[in-house]
This record gives sequence, structure tokens and C-alpha cells, in this order.
Amino acid sequence: MVARGTHYFLSRPRRFGKSLFLDTLKELFEGSRELFTGLHAEQHWDWSVRYPVLRLSFGSGILKSPEDLAASMHEQLLAFERAFGLPAELPDARGRLKQLIGKLHDSTGQRVVVLVDEYDKPILDNLTEPDRARVMRDGLRDICSVLKDADAHLRFVFITGVSKFSKVSLFSGLNNLRDITLSPEYSAICGYTDHDVDSVFAPELDGLDQEQIRRWYNGYNWLGEAVYNPFDLLLLFQKRRFASYWFETGTPTFLVDHLSRHRFYTPDLARLTSSEELLGAFDVDGIEPVALLWQAGYLTIHEVREIGDGQWFYTLGYPNREVESALNASLLAGYGVPRTTSSIARSRLPDLLAAGDTAGIRDVLHALFAGIPHDWYRNSPLAGYEGHYVSVFYSYLTALGQEVRVEDATNKGRIDLALRQGQRVYLFEFKVLEQVPDGRALEQLQARGYAEKYRAPGVTVTLVGITFSREERNITGFEVAEG
Repeated sequence: MVARGTHYFLSRPRRFGKSLFLDTLKELFEGSRELFTGLHAEQHWDWSVRYPVLRLSFGSGILKSPEDLAASMHEQLLAFERAFGLPAELPDARGRLKQLIGKLHDSTGQRVVVLVDEYDKPILDNLTEPDRARVMRDGLRDICSVLKDADAHLRFVFITGVSKFSKVSLFSGLNNLRDITLSPEYSAICGYTDHDVDSVFAPELDGLDQEQIRRWYNGYNWLGEAVYNPFDLLLLFQKRRFASYWFETGTPTFLVDHLSRHRFYTPDLARLTSSEELLGAFDVDGIEPVALLWQAGYLTIHEVREIGDGQWFYTLGYPNREVESALNASLLAGYGVPRTTSSIARSRLPDLLAAGDTAGIRDVLHALFAGIPHDWYRNSPLAGYEGHYVSVFYSYLTALGQEVRVEDATNKGRIDLALRQGQRVYLFEFKVLEQVPDGRALEQLQARGYAEKYRAPGVTVTLVGITFSREERNITGFEVAEG
């Protein structure tokens, strides 16, 4: 990578090792050979040259104003100036950074390496206040303009973040900035591969089901080799139990609010199609839900196809069980279900599904919707949205960690939702009506013979037709038949 280019950008979700990767680059360019003894770099890096390195980071703390951003820049630039024995002759961050780069080149005889970590965090922390987020974006744009003007003094530039803001709004002028986010050869540049788990972490695997580890934490893909979330794996090996470690370190409040404002149909999370252009459509003034979900790590790429010359389309879905379950549990709260109601219902349903107790399943689901406060409907953008009922139903089942398939294809059409629990399969069809249901949901399941695909020795197939009423704001029809 260093031999092929000079300016790079990489987007990866939080806690994926971006900072550690920049630390590694810093030590390489500074010539810390002793840290790489016995490693590939020891024999393949030119240790005869040491470069001055400026490593900027915006990952710590929450910057809520232009003054906070300026103070952060001042603190970091002051540390560099003191470390290199250079005076601070200019008052503004832009001028000081430009002067610092030029003087380091002149004094050392080597061009400067600039590493920028979590460049976008000051913007992301303020997305709920668009005016403030724009000001923070404009302040960060100054760094990019300096890098553009100081190109003759720079040996290498690497910028990381969770999201890639549009080139026009932030990276304007950095024409030589290569985005390697979706480069297959760099798909595994952060995160752990299967090979890493089998070799480096082999001593940690005793007593753990490796296939379960893969289902829970692997699956992140950027058009190349899939990787595990490193934060999850390290905590799993330490605590020896499966949990949503990565998800719980960041509350996706903004994400849930954003999806509800856009009336996002949560079953679509299992399978979304997006163009390459849409995945990169991210800015303060226009954030597409699919771009937000993908860049933040809640969705990953499962398939890619070219439908025409240079027209690439991606099929997205959950990377793993952790994200699927934890994200939908959070969405339940955003879609109106109180956390207490959700937890109580989720504790009962698995046993009812396993026992085939459809009456008990009906009662739990009815209580789930009854638990949504009437005030929530008055104040939510989801009020009156027919997809709200199915979204809650889907997210509820998925939050349980159930094996759920949305619009599962058969030779007779598509089933709204299929759920498998051991040797039991439940096929659901949904309708939203104003009046008492007329049984059309169940009739559709029966008429189209959806159960045929699932029949097998020892397998019980149950058809469930569910009707929601917008007037009652609950399930008013729950009809069951054996498939």
C-alpha cells in the first residue's frame, strides 16, 4: 500500500482496529524496528529512513462547538510543536498545521507523514443538530485544504473514520485521495480473519463452539475476505460467554430516531439492495438510511453484481447474529415498545414456539402491541404507517435470536415471514384492515400452498394468518392451521 500510493482513506465501523492500524503505520514510518522483530515487516521495510509523523485524532471526548474543535486542534498541534522543538508562530490551526508540515520537511530533510484518526467523529456527534454539524464539518475541511496545499511536503497521508462524507462537502481538492473502503485486497485490513482465529487465537478456543463464534461475530465484508469484529472476539475470549459486546458500547439513538422518521420497514434490514452511489451518499444535509446502516457496521455486503457498464449494485444484510438481534431489540424501543414490555414478552415466547402453543403465542403478541402507549402514536412519525405493525412483529422475533426469513421465496410466491424453531416451522401472513378480519391472511397461505417447501419427516408446519387493525392498534385476527 505504501509503495503504491501516498494518500488513502478508509471507512470502518467503530472499534474495528482503525486506531491500532494507524499506530502501526506510525511506528513503521518512525523506524521502530524493535517492535516488528520476527514479523513480516522486519525484512520488508526500509529501516534506514525515519520520517516525521503527525498523528491527529478526534476520537476522544465529544466536541460540541467550534471552540471545542479549535481547542482540540490547539492541544494536538502544541504537543507536536513541543516534541519537534518548533515554535507556535501562528494563532489559527490551519496556518499552524501548514507551517508545521513545511518546517518538519525542511528540518529533517524527509517529507512528512500525516495520519488522521476518527476524522468524522466531531460531525457524527452532532448530527442531531444539523447547523452545528455543518460548522464542525467546515472546521474539519480546513485540515483537508492544508493537506492539499502541502502536497509537496508530504510522504504519506492516511485518513480513517466511520463514515465517508461526500467529496464535495469535505474532501474537495484532495484529488489523489484513494478510498480503499471497498477494495477487495484491503477488505481484511482491520478485523480478524478465520486464519487469525485458527492460528493466533487457537489457545483461546478451548471450550468454545467455533461455528457459534462465526455466527455471532464474523461476517463483515468489504468485497473481499470476511472478518470478525475484533472487539467482540477479545471480550469473548476473556469472559467466555456470548454477548453483544460491540453493540452495547454505542447506543444507536440517532440511528433509531433516523429510521423511525423515515418510516423504515424493519424486515427490509435482512435484505436490501443499493447502488454504489447510494452507499456513499452521506452528508449532514442528506443521510440515506441505507448508507448510515452500512457505514456504521449494522449492515454488510452479501452480494455484488454489475447490471450495466459500471453500474454496480449491492445486496446488503446483517453481518452476524449479534447485530441482527441487538439492533432489532433497540429498534423495538424506537418503534414504541417499552423495554420492560419487550423483555417480559421475549422471555416467554421461545418456550411457546418450541411447544407449538399458538394460543399462548397469540396472547404474548397481543400484550406486546397493547403495551405501546397511546401517547406514542400521537407523537411518533410512525403513527398511521401500516408497516409499523409488521416492523414491530419482525424486530421482536429477530431480537429473540430466532431463525427468521422475510419474504421467503417458494414456487408459489413469497411468504411474508417464515420462522424455524427446531423441528417446527411457522409461516406468517399479515394483513392490515380497518374492520374485523375476514380470514384472508390465512386463506392466502393455504391457497398458495406455501407449506409444501417446508414439509419433511419430523417437521411440523404451522400456518398463522395475522390481521392488524389501525383502529384497535393491535392484532384483531390470529388464525391458525396445520400446513
